[in-house]
Amino acid sequence: MIQLPDSHPFEPAQQGAIQQLLASLQPAQMQWLSGYLAGVSQQGGTPAPAASRSGTPLTVLYGTESGNSEALADLTVKTAKKKGFKAKMVNMADIEPASLKKAVNLLVIVSTWGDGEPPEAAEAFHKSFMKEDLSLSGVQFSVCSLGDTSYEQFCQTGKDFDTRLETLGAKRLYDRVDCDVDYDELHQNWMTAVLDQLGGSATTSAAPALFAPVATVEYGKKNPFPAELAEKVILNGAGSQKETWHYEFNLEGSGLQYEAGDALALQSVNADDVVADLIQAGRLQADAKVEVKGVGEVTLEKAFKENLDITALSKNIIKKYQALTGSKELEALLADENKASLKDYLWGRQIADLITDYPSDKLTAQGMVDLLRKLPVRLYSIASSPKAHPGEVHLTVASVRYDAHGKSRKGVASTFLADEVTEGDVVKMFIQPNKNFRLPESDDTNVIMVGPGTGIAPFRAFVEERAEREATGKNWLFFGDQHFSYDFLYQLEWQDHLKSGSLHRLDVAFSRDQPEKYYVQDVMREKGAELYEWLEGGASFYVCGDATRMANDVNEALLEIISTYGSKSRQEAEDYVAAMKKEKRYLRDVY
Repeated sequence: MIQLPDSHPFEPAQQGAIQQLLASLQPAQMQWLSGYLAGVSQQGGTPAPAASRSGTPLTVLYGTESGNSEALADLTVKTAKKKGFKAKMVNMADIEPASLKKAVNLLVIVSTWGDGEPPEAAEAFHKSFMKEDLSLSGVQFSVCSLGDTSYEQFCQTGKDFDTRLETLGAKRLYDRVDCDVDYDELHQNWMTAVLDQLGGSATTSAAPALFAPVATVEYGKKNPFPAELAEKVILNGAGSQKETWHYEFNLEGSGLQYEAGDALALQSVNADDVVADLIQAGRLQADAKVEVKGVGEVTLEKAFKENLDITALSKNIIKKYQALTGSKELEALLADENKASLKDYLWGRQIADLITDYPSDKLTAQGMVDLLRKLPVRLYSIASSPKAHPGEVHLTVASVRYDAHGKSRKGVASTFLADEVTEGDVVKMFIQPNKNFRLPESDDTNVIMVGPGTGIAPFRAFVEERAEREATGKNWLFFGDQHFSYDFLYQLEWQDHLKSGSLHRLDVAFSRDQPEKYYVQDVMREKGAELYEWLEGGASFYVCGDATRMANDVNEALLEIISTYGSKSRQEAEDYVAAMKKEKRYLRDVY
């Protein structure tokens, strides 16, 4: 029973009634009641109606691939509303460029995908906005750009919008901010500065709470959940050139929820041998004390293992290292006008290679730490339906191992899972929603899924989800890999789904089982007439997997199929695909 303080003004009967009521309420109900009573007090006993503020208008426009920009847009709008703004968030996928003429105050939050490309869902808007002739002289703006410094075209999409807005006559409110993968602090500073610039008024301070809120642990990005690995199974047969694992993690007690199509953000650590190589390359002491931002003082070895990205070599890292060491050779490499030499040097090399190739007596343990960025989380498409596997989350992960420049290399997160995590161990993780890769709202809609290799992961979730929903829409899966005998991932499960009727069609392509390479796009062309018939019937089309070649090859095959079987020109086929994307019937999860 909740006890009121001794100084309360209530009669005994009132005291009992209040205590009984409070004991029956959930935390959210208690918070609502506290705010409601505060409103009653401020209005002289009359409850204040919930009405929108008539403050300064603010539009937060976002373009997102994995959901980060959308989450920051949501946070910005909520913060702005608390400060008295009449704020709204708008997805680039849902508007036309001309709509921006009405946006008096415009904040743009957009990510860059791959090497300088806009997010998939924002591609059409970006293309139109870059060429459309508009007058935005009545608009004030500022841009927060998300990117990854391991790519040459860091934050390029944000830079595109920033330049174009100014070209079209919009007035800059605040300088663009370019954020790396660790973006929270930079976004917070940008948001605060922009809202202050616009003169947002602070909200009325909240009345003191009537009671202490119930303490609960919330797991998410700032507090990842330590999930226990329940099962770990190799999916490739003996003789395969690949190493693909199926992982099952226990989410019981986490409160984490996900939908088919979402991603899992996994927090890994660097391998001991990779840590040792970098320490040796820099001629540094493993037990040297260093300061890591957001962490505090730790040993260099611990910082390298747990906190910092010690492998991804980028132009940004080379620039920082050159500034620290004063290397004339690196200065010349960075000054190469055609960028061919720099691009060639970056390919297949890691940070330890840079330190080895261009050693310097000026490098210290703290100086090395200051060069590096925070170790980013790794996103993996979830391979399970929460309806089919309550309290669990599954992944399909290929271990990345290769040789380059005479050295063995390995992916940080994939080999962390494969080499260092065994059943019973815990891995820190959180859910990364992906609203741009969802099943159709209607269970009657047919779906076509193209997922070679580990691109099969979300489609395992899709088929399980549709089976649990007893969806009447048909499911057609295209899968490809190297060899039928070794690399047919989840083969028995697909056979079971075919027998049960939850999978209606399965077409496969194994590239190395015949003299000529044979891929998913080839089998798509063979089934082109039926595929086009499904599209004409309203089917949704999904692609997951490699962005550099596969996704483009599949898109090209799709255009050819539409052109051939729809008797359309190339331009008409491209317009058909663009319409599918706008209707959210063509969705991709590529990496």
